[in-house]
Amino acid sequence: MPPWNSILHPLDAKRSILWLFFTVSDLPSSLGRLREGADSDADFYGDELSSLEKPGFWSGGRRAAKMVEKAAKGRKEEVVTREYTINLHKRLHGCTFKKMAPKAIKEIRKFAQKAMGTTDARVDVKLNKHIWSRGIRSVPRRVRVRIARKRNEEEDAKEELYSLVTVAEIPPEGLKGLGTKVIEEAD
Repeated sequence: MPPWNSILHPLDAKRSILWLFFTVSDLPSSLGRLREGADSDADFYGDELSSLEKPGFWSGGRRAAKMVEKAAKGRKEEVVTREYTINLHKRLHGCTFKKMAPKAIKEIRKFAQKAMGTTDARVDVKLNKHIWSRGIRSVPRRVRVRIARKRNEEEDAKEELYSLVTVAEIPPEGLKGLGTKVIEEAD
């Protein structure tokens, strides 16, 4: 069996070290480009090579195609409203006490930008008051928010969509077990 056919497990140290000593001349000289006269990779490689040695594996062929599909499918252009629970405690760990509430507002804005895919995220006044209700230091550990992606009605707007973050109702049994919930709105 040729040396390139025994690609080794990363945890097998002895074999990994031996694999590093193989020179480029041990590999097929035409790996990565098609031989003249071969119509496809299958004609060129045949059945003797494993899936690890085919160029699609190393170039990320299938994964790259899925990422392109996902990017096209995941276009964030529609108007939608979702409810999230944001764990502020983990996002503010190690933060100076006198900077907790301002940092919490920045983290909420950052979360909304990532979740909705918009750079313009606006925090509602009620949510701001809820964060600041116990002072600058004692920020709530978790907060339930409703994030709505809306169309920008302003004429000179840089983006066509923005995110509005408002505080959501907290059920009496608490925030445990609440996941992301899509809100269906009848306009």
